Amino acid sequence: MPLAEQLIVVAIDGPAASGKSSTAKRVAERLGIHHADSGALYRAATVARLRRDGSAEQWTVDSVLAAAERVSLFRNETSFEVRLDGEPLGEELHEAAVTALVSLVAKMQPVRNWVNDLMRQSAREGSIVVDGRDMGTAVFPGAKLKIFLVANPRERARRRLLQRLKRAPMDDEITAEAEALKQRDAKDEAQTQQAADAVVIDTTHLTQEEQVERIVELALRA
Repeated sequence: MPLAEQLIVVAIDGPAASGKSSTAKRVAERLGIHHADSGALYRAATVARLRRDGSAEQWTVDSVLAAAERVSLFRNETSFEVRLDGEPLGEELHEAAVTALVSLVAKMQPVRNWVNDLMRQSAREGSIVVDGRDMGTAVFPGAKLKIFLVANPRERARRRLLQRLKRAPMDDEITAEAEALKQRDAKDEAQTQQAADAVVIDTTHLTQEEQVERIVELALRA
């Protein structure tokens, strides 16, 4: 039976800038099933709170949750799109102010519960590829296939800068970004746990297409 006609979950986890979302999107396309990005929900909640008050010192769990009530997941033909007040957020999700504060939001357990509930709801509508930091542990412990992507900090930094700058980054830029990622890893450590039965894929020396191919093969055999 085609995967699109089954109810299965492929969970892809890993640290920041490990390529989870872009890889998960391509895997879902190859498998003909939907994709949902949990990180986009945390970023959307951060955007919603920033629009009310840019001073994070005043943020509380209740205020973030109240702002997050304006966030929704919209199921389109191939994925679940994150919307705020019914409108797609696009590049605003990846603005520097959002990136700087999303770890703070993601540490709030009630916010994590809200995100996890939305992710589980999305999986009830059909087979899905999900990505985040605890998809294979807290959210979908029974997922058909669990993947944990890793890559060394410099390579993750190079990829992130290439995407952001639209040019080859300089060595000093990579060094600074790699240090920022190490600090982000430390902040996110509690939420970045590898499931005991996850398949670990080191993508440091893999192209995106190679990692996509490897996961697709695993999914078809699962």
